[in-house]
Amino acid sequence: MLTFAEAARRPVAEVGAETHRLAALEAPPRGLLIPAAFEEAYYRGVNLPETLGRLFVGVNPARIDEDALEPLCAQAQLLVRTSALMDDAVQLLYRALGNAGLSTGEVQARRPDGPWSEVAPRVTPPGTAALHAVKRLWARDWDLESVLERLDTSGGVGLEARPTLLLAGPGSAATP
Repeated sequence: MLTFAEAARRPVAEVGAETHRLAALEAPPRGLLIPAAFEEAYYRGVNLPETLGRLFVGVNPARIDEDALEPLCAQAQLLVRTSALMDDAVQLLYRALGNAGLSTGEVQARRPDGPWSEVAPRVTPPGTAALHAVKRLWARDWDLESVLERLDTSGGVGLEARPTLLLAGPGSAATP
């Protein structure tokens, strides 16, 4: 987990332009960046690449049947939301939330420069609600529109892990 100042020392391609903009603010918001490697470790730790690959094995990018694809996307989202992070990763996230002042109040999870966000309205220590918001955000990569876009652009359903921002929400005790 990275503070905005730490993330700003990394390339924009790795952490997102928004992260650099947040770090450059005179008073950056309370938050942290979850590196793409954390998401990738989650996927690999619970064998999601292979499981998701098997789930979508019958999808033909040249002839997409949206009616058949939609329930597969729902299953993929469920897998991402319900698979368990390894205990060490969970503890790392909880410590980072505490260090960033995000262990109480409202926390928003979103991708840098991304269109979606997930809100954990009442985070209490250790931070399980924030963890669930992160997993809901990651599951959005498997909604029908996102999968269709990947099929159109890359010819497959696979995706690269990306960083995730966690920011204190307006109703948060952690807001400066």
